Amino acid sequence: MTTTTGFFEIECVGDTILVTPCRDLREVEYAQIEEGAREVLGLLRDSPVKHLVMDFVRTDYYGSTALGFFVKLWKRVSKRGGKIAFCNLSDHEKEILETTRLDSLWPICASRAEALQAVHE
Repeated sequence: MTTTTGFFEIECVGDTILVTPCRDLREVEYAQIEEGAREVLGLLRDSPVKHLVMDFVRTDYYGSTALGFFVKLWKRVSKRGGKIAFCNLSDHEKEILETTRLDSLWPICASRAEALQAVHE
């Protein structure tokens, strides 16, 4: 089943939620990012899923609000003993994670299939 919020397409695959931002997560859209983040966090709270994959196939950039959202997701998933993986990142998005050293927290994968495999290892 796939659900689309204003900013995210959300799909459940077994014990994993796949979250695909529908457009760049820029700071000027802070309120909309926060609203979408609440919906994703609510799904994690209310469902038995364990893992999460962030798929950036449709984006090229995200800002600090999005980074805060990723950390919240990681904390929520970690409490369940789950894992997070990122995939299909642009060069800009990879650079942001490397600069903030957040790339050491989550596997960065080339494809959705690799990310799904990474959370299940």
